[in-house]
Amino acid sequence: MDPVLAIDVGGGTSDILLWEDGKEVESCAKMVLPSRTRVVAQEIRSLTSQGKDIFLGGRLMGGGPSSAAVRAHLAAGLRVFATEPAALTIHDNLSVVKEMGVEIADSPPQGATQVLLGDVDVDALRGIFSRAGLAWPGSFAVAVQDHGYSPNGSNRLFRFNFWHGFVSRGGLLKELAFLEPPPIFTRMLAVQHTLPGALVMDTSSAAVLGALQDTHARGMLSRGLTVVNVGNFHTVAALVKDERVFGIYEHHTGLLSPELLADHLERFRLGTLTNEEVFAAHGHGCTVHRDMTGVSDFGEVVVTGPRRRLARGLGYHQAVPFGDVMLSGCFGLVAGFLMTRGE
Repeated sequence: MDPVLAIDVGGGTSDILLWEDGKEVESCAKMVLPSRTRVVAQEIRSLTSQGKDIFLGGRLMGGGPSSAAVRAHLAAGLRVFATEPAALTIHDNLSVVKEMGVEIADSPPQGATQVLLGDVDVDALRGIFSRAGLAWPGSFAVAVQDHGYSPNGSNRLFRFNFWHGFVSRGGLLKELAFLEPPPIFTRMLAVQHTLPGALVMDTSSAAVLGALQDTHARGMLSRGLTVVNVGNFHTVAALVKDERVFGIYEHHTGLLSPELLADHLERFRLGTLTNEEVFAAHGHGCTVHRDMTGVSDFGEVVVTGPRRRLARGLGYHQAVPFGDVMLSGCFGLVAGFLMTRGE
């Protein structure tokens, strides 16, 4: 099998693994780089300090720091132009983007400096691979957090409606890896425009699959366990048994304390935490399948993610698949890639 380039695009870092079949995972090429949204934000801030107008080109990508930098640029009295695909990075509703002061344009106006958007910088990665003597692979698997296209409503609600539907339909892990993502997942589709044929996943799905590659977690899979990914921006937990997800919980990491996380996870696995409570606390939500009763108590909790220190002292197992917690998402991407091929 040809090598697979797995790229897990987070809010803080882009984690990268070049997986080669038959090679020890520990010896595969790996990188942890600043996320593209942080790189773009830094580029915009530099142009703000220089007093230059900017033109956002490229494709829809993750917002957060980059969108905040755009707002700061406008607040400084400077102009921002953008193509429609790039403008959707800021908000799904272009009317909202225009009301902010962003001007829609097809090409860079006179005097505006272009900033290219996109979750994957292929040219930069090719350059790194070339300098390192690595051949550019032919297969790709990429994870991004995709809220789904929701121009006129809450993206928290919209995103969690997908999770609720997934759990209600049976929650099969293999259905979280997409060769053809649903049309609502515009960020995943943008990645596939950059890397045609790439398998795409949500970062949360990739993290759960990756954590399950931990030896201890795999040994608990037949009994049932709670898998938690404490990301830089979002915390997601899944109730997993065998190849099925019986529940999903999602909150914003910055709003959680160790005590609140422990309380939520306990009530989540018992089925007593409500979606309304989590959403009212500015999280995304919580959903469990009615079949979970009697299946497992999901009492074994395994934690992964860059901010897993939030769960220190809670007695949870710290999942370290293949000895590298920062690449959990990448390992999940490779697992998803192989699952779609029946391996």
